[in-house]
Amino acid sequence: MTTPLLTEFSKGGGCSCKIAPRVLEEILHSTIQRPAPAALLVGHETNDDAAVYDLGNGTALISSTDFFSPLVNDAFTFGKIAAANAISDIYAMGGKPLIAIAILGWPVEKLPTAMAQQVIEGGRTICEQAGIPLAGGHSIDNPEPIFGLAVSGIVPIENLKKNNTAQVGDWLLLTKPLGTGVLASAEKKGLLDATQQSMLFEALCSLNQIGTALGAIKGVSAITDITGFGLMGHLVEMVKGSNASAAIYYDRLPVLPNVKELIAQRVFPDATTRNWSAYQDKIRFEKGVNVMEAFTLLPDPQTNGGLLISVAPDALETVQELFKEQGYGAQIEPIGKIIDQEEKTLIVYPN
Repeated sequence: MTTPLLTEFSKGGGCSCKIAPRVLEEILHSTIQRPAPAALLVGHETNDDAAVYDLGNGTALISSTDFFSPLVNDAFTFGKIAAANAISDIYAMGGKPLIAIAILGWPVEKLPTAMAQQVIEGGRTICEQAGIPLAGGHSIDNPEPIFGLAVSGIVPIENLKKNNTAQVGDWLLLTKPLGTGVLASAEKKGLLDATQQSMLFEALCSLNQIGTALGAIKGVSAITDITGFGLMGHLVEMVKGSNASAAIYYDRLPVLPNVKELIAQRVFPDATTRNWSAYQDKIRFEKGVNVMEAFTLLPDPQTNGGLLISVAPDALETVQELFKEQGYGAQIEPIGKIIDQEEKTLIVYPN
């Protein structure tokens, strides 16, 4: 009897299974007015990547959780991707991860427990790469397989980075190329060869460890990681919270190989359309932009995507040197700039 594929259980795998932005807004709405404790430095009100709590000794605790259903069929790789994605929230705050707890849902009567063991093993492997223990967790019998982590980290308060503190004049940099949503959709359809598949898995599993070092650079004004709402959605959150707008230089965006060819063939995940619907009224395209392509690339849901960094002009060279040192040299050029607030939140220029 053939074992079912992991992705057969996923309506939308990886970060593309996030609840749509507008629906999430309705869910999170509350009529309870309760002042947050003074020690809570970052809560849910800013749409940031993690919660942050002042420990009272110049440092703060960072707490986050992230989990999703499979976007690949190899169980070990699924575990690695989910773990790397969850740990990324700590790096996006400029912090250092300390400990992780696993979250597992598994259809025990439909999928072998040996596959679940491989998922956990993949998560454990990434935790080891991050230098933290996978110290326990919780599991349930669930119709759809899900996996992720609850992660705790620490950061000197002076190094804490938020997603809503970008400054007008800052340059925008991105640590990873775009397109994992398109490639993952192509993988589910069996359209990737072995080389393309390997490239996709490498992008999905790589840790955003540079975030800890970025936190120590004073001229880094804001950081967020690009996940399920795509570059467009997460940049909108950054600049809206900063009371500014952003210029994007479309032709400078780093993009994984074969992604634009797949877009031309109309290969993309369903969440792309959902993201576009949520943010389309906040974007303006200038003449010369390939708008049909941009409709798909900018809202492409990234799983464990790169860090989006807002950098003061006088710190740009320092950040670029750090990029070179840590192997991010291919993404060294700015992809955009924070500008004064305009009617539209994002203005996309060809270059």
